[in-house]
Amino acid sequence: MGFFDSTHELWMEQKLAGKPAGLFVSTGTRGGGQETTALTAVTQLVHHGMVYVSIGYTFGAGMFRMDGIRGGSPYGAGVYSGDGSREPSETELGLAEHQGRYMATLVKRFGHSP
Repeated sequence: MGFFDSTHELWMEQKLAGKPAGLFVSTGTRGGGQETTALTAVTQLVHHGMVYVSIGYTFGAGMFRMDGIRGGSPYGAGVYSGDGSREPSETELGLAEHQGRYMATLVKRFGHSP
């Protein structure tokens, strides 16, 4: 059973409605569908009534780095895993950390409580 499939009871009672959500994705190759993966996952968040928080281009210059392989997009942090042996780059790790801080800042700003 997939992750979202396992949330059916939460969905039936809309227990996640109004809660903020973001996405971290991993794909095997460049052009492996990071944005498609994120957009597909957003549909599940919508069915739960969750508020999707994208990061846009708030990571600044790191979003535009072209000096190596880099996952991630305005939809959320990402990593190219290759055959599973590739470790995340410093930029990918920085983007993921930025996304976590960004989400925490927004949750605090809007006064969301769990």
